[in-house]
Amino acid sequence: MRPHLDPFLEPGVLVRHPAEADWGLGQVQSVAGRKVTVNFENAGKQVIDAEVIRLVFVGDDPREIR
Repeated sequence: MRPHLDPFLEPGVLVRHPAEADWGLGQVQSVAGRKVTVNFENAGKQVIDAEVIRLVFVGDDPREIR
């Protein structure tokens, strides 16, 4: 069974962890199946199971807008 993942989960997008506000803003680094690696301002790199935690989409990385 293929996990249902949010379509916004791709490298470069900005997210927040819904239960860890103190981690600050995070940028998705990679997506491998249901495992999402996010680099958070105050918590560093964290691997999130997207089937367990639904990350909150903040926006696309403004540095990638041309």
